Amino acid sequence: MKIGIVCYPTFGGSGVVATELGMALAQKGHHVHFITYKQPVRLDFISNDIHFHEVFVEEYPLFQFQPYELALSSKMVEVVQMYDLEILHVHYAIPHAYAAYMAKQMLKEKGIDIKVVTTLHGTDITLVGSHPNYKTAVEFSINNSDVVTTVSESLKSDTLRLFNITKEIHVIHNFIDFEKYPEIEAPECQRNTIANENERIITHISNLRPVKRASDVMEIFYKIQKVIPSKLLLVGEGPDRENIECQAKDLGILDKVLFLGNSNEVNKLLCYSDLFLLPSQTESFGLAALEAMAARTPVISTNAGGLPEVNINGVTGFMSNVGDTDDMAKNGIFILEDSDRLQQFKENALEQAKRFSLQNVLPAYKEVYREVIVGCC
Repeated sequence: MKIGIVCYPTFGGSGVVATELGMALAQKGHHVHFITYKQPVRLDFISNDIHFHEVFVEEYPLFQFQPYELALSSKMVEVVQMYDLEILHVHYAIPHAYAAYMAKQMLKEKGIDIKVVTTLHGTDITLVGSHPNYKTAVEFSINNSDVVTTVSESLKSDTLRLFNITKEIHVIHNFIDFEKYPEIEAPECQRNTIANENERIITHISNLRPVKRASDVMEIFYKIQKVIPSKLLLVGEGPDRENIECQAKDLGILDKVLFLGNSNEVNKLLCYSDLFLLPSQTESFGLAALEAMAARTPVISTNAGGLPEVNINGVTGFMSNVGDTDDMAKNGIFILEDSDRLQQFKENALEQAKRFSLQNVLPAYKEVYREVIVGCC
């Protein structure tokens, strides 16, 4: 198959999943063309089966904001025609689904029937897409896609609740490529470069937006480290970075927190970890939690959105109500205070993560592609 993938090329979950999916498809012999404004951060190689097409937006003083949607639609049309693509798989509703609809209409006038698969990832529906300024266009774009998928049952329910959807929605969960996760004994997992022998290592990875509640991460860690000697690894950049750095200083724990910025090697960082914190306001799925579990790291999370589909309360970690940092800290201490108990949670986390392996999930996407091409969807 010849597939165009449109995504945000950033460290966010939708871009990561789209990129990993494209690379996996290419390894299976399919021809994959990424179409976006810069090379995706997880796209670590280009081959005969993987191509990258950059979307350029010309600067023009008339526009206060440059019309990326127009440039993206035009680039989709160009790439479809030049490489005879069969499918455009767009990740994130805004603006990709709308731009794909416009490209589809332009190609139809040229006698080309390109199929559009739209995957919804979360805030494109629950926060941004449902805003009155965008809702009509998002709803229209979803209903005019050939196939629609979501990354969790929770997001499917939210989409049907917030929009008048006439299309069937397929749930295809996010996934993990286990080949990229080293064994815990691997040489690169040298814990003594991060913490002392008697210390536990706690990790949080996100884009540090308000929805991730990074200040709660700091509160939880503060309460845990008073009981369990610990270090905190904070991976990611975002608008709350400065605030939580000040918070750590005020709490007197700045020397116990490592701010690592963005990283393409979260799998290697997670191999250090004993506990992962994800106290988000909402998560459509919780890819960061799944990545942690694949690295044998139990998860302390909220019970919001799709997280209960990933993190099993009392088995792979614990879930609490949003904002209940006391309960999250208590549960974290419970896991960390006993080495045998911690080891059991680690093994449970890995076993749960295996349910979402690339090998298990990739066939579902390939089946969607096959059906849409032959007209069964």
